[in-house]
Amino acid sequence: MHAFFISLLTFTLLATAAPSPRRAVQTIALTKRSNFLSNGFVNITALRGHIAYIEGKYANNLAAFERNTGSSHPSAIGPSNTKRQTGGDSLTDDNGQLWFGQISVGTPPVTYTVDFDTGSSDLFLPSVDCDNTCAGHTPYDPSKSSTSSDVGNPFSLAFGDGSTVSGEEFTDTVTISGLTAQNQILGSSTTYSTGFESSQFVPDGLMGLAFPEIAQMGTPFFNTLIQQGSVSAGEFGMKLTEQGAELFLGGVDDKLVGGDFTTVPVTQPGFWQVEMDSANVNGQAVVRGISAIVDSGTTLIVGDSKRVSEFYNAIEGAKDASATFGPGFFSFPCSSSPSVSLTFGGTAFDFSHTFSLGPAQQGSNDCIGGVIASDTGIDGWITGDVFMSNVYTAFSFDKTSVSFAPLA
Repeated sequence: MHAFFISLLTFTLLATAAPSPRRAVQTIALTKRSNFLSNGFVNITALRGHIAYIEGKYANNLAAFERNTGSSHPSAIGPSNTKRQTGGDSLTDDNGQLWFGQISVGTPPVTYTVDFDTGSSDLFLPSVDCDNTCAGHTPYDPSKSSTSSDVGNPFSLAFGDGSTVSGEEFTDTVTISGLTAQNQILGSSTTYSTGFESSQFVPDGLMGLAFPEIAQMGTPFFNTLIQQGSVSAGEFGMKLTEQGAELFLGGVDDKLVGGDFTTVPVTQPGFWQVEMDSANVNGQAVVRGISAIVDSGTTLIVGDSKRVSEFYNAIEGAKDASATFGPGFFSFPCSSSPSVSLTFGGTAFDFSHTFSLGPAQQGSNDCIGGVIASDTGIDGWITGDVFMSNVYTAFSFDKTSVSFAPLA
């Protein structure tokens, strides 16, 4: 699997001018990694692995929601009667594309890189006691931190290939560029699945930015900052582009916003889940009334088979590519330029220039579309980076809402 790095990106944390020094503006560098192109055409094995990862992540999150709230998630659907066919290709839980930067943990602080994921809520790092799957990552050693405390609870997170990340829960001091969460819960992983090996997964660990309702290990990092008064607002903003990407904690970065925000309420705290008016092709709504989860930890736009088929039926020359690449994949002529958009709160946001993932294979005139059909267990779509890289997105715990705006 060929991997390449895209330019250094910026990660900015906001705190307004206030009496407390904790609200100083800080920046750190972010790196984006992509596995989905190999020699100029789509790496289908990596794509399949990413879909398996998504399916496993959402199965995990739905189970955590039910455990934490005592009832099943309103958007959860029963298991499909049709199992996905994978042919002879083995699946890994490789994330495909990641937005990651540095955090520090412990006293004295040790620096780690983490993937920032709005589709999950937990923080985990590789343990110093992890087996060889953690080789190449910076290990977390609680015995060397004076602020570390063993909670005494095991944790286990399942992924799409049936493997797990598992270990022991600890609390410790966690800091991102000057913003510090005291007694933050985190997972010290003694086992990593093969997809989290350093050759596949560059960051050391993962930090979830969704709601506590889907957390498996207590209060998520950003919610701890809110509870401890370490940020000026319970809101964060994201710009996910190849140049100038930024995560902004405590509000939004106005200089990156190119127009008015469209705000839609979160329908069920847990995921950043909102109502999507429609998915559109060439200005026409072809799929209407869809629930959508806004997830920076998912590269693709993922939906149910029926609605995704309806979406591609409106694109001239589009074809079901399941016979060649497996269920869920669709292609369209590389020479065409379909106009595609998603509408939220009455405003259509275009994602045409990120819709194509690249040629299906070497010498092919067909390109793979970034809208994929998959059985995630959610009655709705998951809108990942294929959509998010075209907008500025604000996530508000204060207003329980998601807002989108054009990029400056």
